Amino acid sequence: MKSQYVRELAEGARVDSQFALASKEMRSTRAGEAFLALELGDRTGRIPAVYFRPTSEAMAVPSGGVVRVRGVVSTYRGSKRISVEHLAPSAEYDPADLMESSRRAQDEVIAEFKALAGSVRDRGMRRILKAVFGDRSFFDRFVVCPGGRAHHHAYLGGLIEHTLAVATLCRALGSAYPGVDTDLLLTAALLHDVGKVDELTYDTAVSYTDEGRLLGHVILSERRLRDAAGTLSPSLPAGLLTRLSHAVLSHHGEPEWGAPKRPSTIEALLLHHADELDAKANDFLSLAGGASRAEEQWTDATNLFRRPLHAPAPRADEQSVPDAEEARHLVRA
Repeated sequence: MKSQYVRELAEGARVDSQFALASKEMRSTRAGEAFLALELGDRTGRIPAVYFRPTSEAMAVPSGGVVRVRGVVSTYRGSKRISVEHLAPSAEYDPADLMESSRRAQDEVIAEFKALAGSVRDRGMRRILKAVFGDRSFFDRFVVCPGGRAHHHAYLGGLIEHTLAVATLCRALGSAYPGVDTDLLLTAALLHDVGKVDELTYDTAVSYTDEGRLLGHVILSERRLRDAAGTLSPSLPAGLLTRLSHAVLSHHGEPEWGAPKRPSTIEALLLHHADELDAKANDFLSLAGGASRAEEQWTDATNLFRRPLHAPAPRADEQSVPDAEEARHLVRA
């Protein structure tokens, strides 16, 4: 197990530990001096690093691997970074030190996912779900894939957790509003991010494939949906496939957020807001959890929300759950 993690590094601290080398770029100072700009990571987060006058060995280390770094934590323009003194490949490491994983039991998550998929009643939609998730190789990757590179659910197992949360929200929303095709909404929710399996790599750090960079998971998700539909005989009704595709393609809501189309059906609209809600809630809880671990009641303002977030300490005295008689009294009151 590592003795130093990114989250614990304080300014001035000496560093001698292993990290995933997420990125590496040769740059030069204004004076023309070459240096390496690096991004290092482990299961607790990422930190930039600089290596002035790097050795030829360090320059040859490919990104995406694991390195041992010696140096000191410094501050540049208000942000912490590691000033590297030595960097070399590391052949022996524990992957659990480098990649954060879901805290939920995998069997439990898979069972919940299958129950949600099994609650879809429409035969055509059940067939498309089976065509996508019945591919064992794909499903195995879907279960361990992170939900993102840097923001929400950016840990192993994050994708299926996010999918479950969005699908659960959508099932509730489908029953809350008249005229919603709940089966279509739930099916779209289960499928909306399947392209992340093709978008992301996650051997030692979460990064992007070439397809992920050039196309993005929204397009890749709709492609997987279309490819799976093409294997069905008899084929899905054209209108059904079009509505599913639209919900998947528009789930980011706006073009500036990566959506090729804005939501134009009630199912697409509800999916977009369920997706946004879960992503933002997960980001918030992650930031608040970091502050709580540091025994702080507030985060700083350098976050996705651009404001301090309240992070109250867990209450020591758990509230009792009222019994049935007490609950009836509360309602009458």
